[in-house]
Amino acid sequence: MKTDLVRRLTPEEEELAAKREELARLESQLADQELLLASLKAELAAFEGLYLRRVGVLYAELDEWNALLAELRAEQAGTPEAKAEAGEARAQAEEAYSAAHGEAANVQPFTPSPGLKKLYREAAKRVHPDTATDEADRARRERLMKEVNAAYATGDEGALRRILAGLDASPHAVQGSGIGADLIRVLRQLKQLRDRIAAIESEIAGLSEADLAKLKAKADLAVTEGRDLLAEMAANIQGRVNVARQRVEKKSDEGTGK
Repeated sequence: MKTDLVRRLTPEEEELAAKREELARLESQLADQELLLASLKAELAAFEGLYLRRVGVLYAELDEWNALLAELRAEQAGTPEAKAEAGEARAQAEEAYSAAHGEAANVQPFTPSPGLKKLYREAAKRVHPDTATDEADRARRERLMKEVNAAYATGDEGALRRILAGLDASPHAVQGSGIGADLIRVLRQLKQLRDRIAAIESEIAGLSEADLAKLKAKADLAVTEGRDLLAEMAANIQGRVNVARQRVEKKSDEGTGK
């Protein structure tokens, strides 16, 4: 009678198997965290664009009227102090205009589909730089991760699919073996993933505490109350613009003796 003999794993093989299971769990956790971070960044960028288009442009107009008023006062007073104040007001107006009409103002609303999120998560798991085995591999993965993030931010599912298809055909998809080397490789990957997850958590916390995120939270809450916070802010600033315009017109008339 024949008996099947099952070879018992060596301690090294058991440890490698356990570490690979842990690695798989951390890879999934990291992909989730990267998705959360990428979504938060895209949502904040979209909200900033909306804010600049609806409120920022009015602040820029207000600063322009204030600069004109300061320049009229400086022209009439002729003092160094008045001229310095006018210079500061003009610099602020130019800065506000650049912010209100720059690239950030053109970012459109971000509404990722479930399919886009799924593709991003899969791509992040497979190309993340912190799963690299050497510096050359890290450089390649960092380039790919930038492409993944850019595709996600623009909602380009096709680009994400092309990146994933390229990974399947890449020679980097074929990996070597060897228990000792594999164990060291996995241990280093585990440390890299833990460090990256901690860094993401810290970055998310920082972004969530930023003024822009707090304003977005207030705007989101206002929506649940049937209010449009940005419209309310715009109306307030428009009132201040009107007052500033009237002051400029009055000061201009004083200068011409009307």
